[in-house]
Amino acid sequence: MPPEMFVTSHIHTDGPIPGPHSLLTLISVAHTLDGIPTTVFTTNVRELPGATLHPVALQTWRRRAEDWLSTRRASRPPALAMTAFAQWIDDLPGRPVFVADTADPDYLFLYWYLQRFAGHWPFARTVTDADLHARIDCSTHCPLAGCRMPETVLAKTS
Repeated sequence: MPPEMFVTSHIHTDGPIPGPHSLLTLISVAHTLDGIPTTVFTTNVRELPGATLHPVALQTWRRRAEDWLSTRRASRPPALAMTAFAQWIDDLPGRPVFVADTADPDYLFLYWYLQRFAGHWPFARTVTDADLHARIDCSTHCPLAGCRMPETVLAKTS
């Protein structure tokens, strides 16, 4: 059996749940069992038709206007973004394992988006381990300035 590749993700959204609100950015990093990063996937995603910006997210994005603009640059339609993400997962050199922290909305959004736009959940399994997630956290790969400044790191619905 091939070795497992542990994948963590960091997202930004415009509200608390997928469907009424949209996934805006996605950063995922694949790690070996030893926690060594091997490859990174990143994309900006266009808003869903008919989705709205949640009032709490609106307030957050108003304080992070440059970050908002960064999430809109070169954004891809959801189907193209999720198909590319699923292909990236399929191309990993091992069994892909999604590492989730249940306190974050990453799993909820990614599961919904992958099912809706790629037609499947491409991970061999999902591990809900906050400690492992913290050890191999990929938020350091986020290009948004607000993610690199501790005083502005807010709920990921920002």
